[in-house]
Amino acid sequence: MSDWDAHEFTAAAGTRVHAAVLGPAGVPEVVCVHGLGCSYRYWLPFARALAPDARTVAVDLPGFGRTPGPPVPLDVHGLSLALADWLRATGRRPVPLVANSTGCQLVVDLAAHAPELIGPVVLNGPTFDRHARSAGRQAVRLLCDTRWERPGLGIALALSYADCGLPRAWRTFRHQLHDPVERKLHHLRTPTVVVRGTHDPVVPRAWAEEFTEMLPRARLAEVPGAGHTLNYSAPAELARITRGLLERAF
Repeated sequence: MSDWDAHEFTAAAGTRVHAAVLGPAGVPEVVCVHGLGCSYRYWLPFARALAPDARTVAVDLPGFGRTPGPPVPLDVHGLSLALADWLRATGRRPVPLVANSTGCQLVVDLAAHAPELIGPVVLNGPTFDRHARSAGRQAVRLLCDTRWERPGLGIALALSYADCGLPRAWRTFRHQLHDPVERKLHHLRTPTVVVRGTHDPVVPRAWAEEFTEMLPRARLAEVPGAGHTLNYSAPAELARITRGLLERAF
């Protein structure tokens, strides 16, 4: 996908962190935090939907997309530390964050050690449901989700998984599967919207409600007829929710 306005490369987190940028200068910036094995690629529909009201910055965390990673894949805390270092290096503080799937876990972990970096937050499809913490159950849920996603998502994900490699994706998944995100939610004290598609099998409504109730300043929003990856398959709806949060915050 080559329709981004610019690509940044910043020395941070012991590597050269890549971020794709779309949107005019002089408007609020939004930093996007990708999910497992993903990259900047699948944020493009959301970035287009959010422009020109916001400037979208889709960062590739170490080992994913166009950002080199260490030989041993980072766990949730390691990835959130890398995100914090990049935010400081680029002068983005506090900044609105929009995360998808396991990226939500990184934002919650970030709130536990660097709350000063975080502005209002949108958490799309926060993982993992603590009542279904097994690789098998999550694999089945992901397979069930494919019918609710746009066909082009498969191409974007295939390219992103080719970037990181299946071994890194698997080891990262094992770290994230056992991350006790529910124990850290009280640290995220900025205005937050938890978002799920009504057909999202990865994040059942009961888990989304439980997750939202544990956050100090959050509300739950649902997108009718959508699945797990709203930033790609329902970008206009996710952009509308994000825009509303930004309008109240700024």
